[in-house]
Amino acid sequence: MTNHSEPAGTAGEAKITLRTAGELAEALPYLLGFRPEDSVVLVALHKGRFGGRVRLGIPERTEDWAAVARQMAQCLIGECERRDGHPDSIVAFLCQDATTPGPDAGQRLMERLRPLAQLLRTECGSLDVPVTEALCLSEGRYWSYCCPRAECCPAEGNVIASEGTSVMAATAAFAGIRVRDSLGRMRARLAPLETALVADQTRALDAAAMDLVPRILAGTPREEVEAATLDLARLLMRRLADASGADDALSADLKDDELLAHDEAASLILGLQDRVTRDRAAEWMEGEEAAHALRLWRALARRCVGSYREYAAAPLALAGWVAWSLGDTVEADQALEMALGVDPSYVFARLLNEARADGLDPEPIRHSLRASRTAPEPGPDALDVSAGSVDSDPTGAGAPRPSAAVVPGGAADPGMSRAARGLEAALRRRGERRPGAGTRPARAGARAPRRPTEQRRPRRQRSRGDG
Repeated sequence: MTNHSEPAGTAGEAKITLRTAGELAEALPYLLGFRPEDSVVLVALHKGRFGGRVRLGIPERTEDWAAVARQMAQCLIGECERRDGHPDSIVAFLCQDATTPGPDAGQRLMERLRPLAQLLRTECGSLDVPVTEALCLSEGRYWSYCCPRAECCPAEGNVIASEGTSVMAATAAFAGIRVRDSLGRMRARLAPLETALVADQTRALDAAAMDLVPRILAGTPREEVEAATLDLARLLMRRLADASGADDALSADLKDDELLAHDEAASLILGLQDRVTRDRAAEWMEGEEAAHALRLWRALARRCVGSYREYAAAPLALAGWVAWSLGDTVEADQALEMALGVDPSYVFARLLNEARADGLDPEPIRHSLRASRTAPEPGPDALDVSAGSVDSDPTGAGAPRPSAAVVPGGAADPGMSRAARGLEAALRRRGERRPGAGTRPARAGARAPRRPTEQRRPRRQRSRGDG
């Protein structure tokens, strides 16, 4: 669940009063910073001002609707009480386009979602917070579940004002509020490639793993692998920085993909599986250097194809961290959700996700990473892949598992990474963490993509307390 605690744009002091359902429907992308798709959104109101917001994907199964409504109501109201006090009311949005086109497709979808809207109203009401408006946004139109008057809320719905033509758009532009692409387009920038490059990239990843394992078994010092990985990352960042820009995100990503050779991407993906190396890479978090690093992490996440998808946790977590450090909380949330989607036990992504949900400032984490530039990370000199050793589960469940690492960061790497320790310290300073805080399933009730069943590779093993 995406839990937004900060206002969606604070560059200016402009204020606007929203009086109608149509104005609320138009304002939603500006409140979130992106155009929601297939989403349930709840927005709290405090004395007429917008407060906290939560978003969750609309479950495919109607049997899940009651649990989702309960979870969202409890999450939003509990967070508001912790920060700003009990909210006065809530506005609910159900955003989904029809899968079957037709003149009345939006109206039929609105009726299908009506029980979900009623569940949201009931759950919020049970916590003494009324839902004063519940809107369905579909096919460029909006419907109100709360207004029974046909003269203002006709059965065919009302058209949402065109982008950039209203007072809301002008005020948002003055205040510096940026509305991003849809969630689908943002996530596509981080998702594995589905092009002709997949086969070649898979072969390159296989070859890189076959090259690295003998080096580990031969006792290659961890620092040597780290240095080679970071040198390659710097080379690729310079290459991306020297390339001319593109007019849109899709063109920019295609150009970046062309600049990365398959073997370079494969070597870097495997090298970043070492938590210490990943922490060193996370130090590229400010200024122009951070912008080039973010392009590289996106490109590497796209190269984690086929049965190597789990390896995307590292570049996705790095992308989420750098985006957050640069102030782009929307992309940060999506990248961290995707990192936890491919590996729910990835500690670095989980702590970043929790810090975002708790509304922490990224500066304490930056401070910790800056300190790591001058203080060496404690740990062994060599990579350990002893087949008989046993690691504890980094999720904290306590289930032991054999260490069979095929990437840097084996059983001899004790404890958390420096970045994870910095995150833990920052969270502790904010007080005791709430159970389950920061969990953001990208799409509740949706079917997760299955990994290929044929010739599955052994699950990537990580060290004790892997960060």
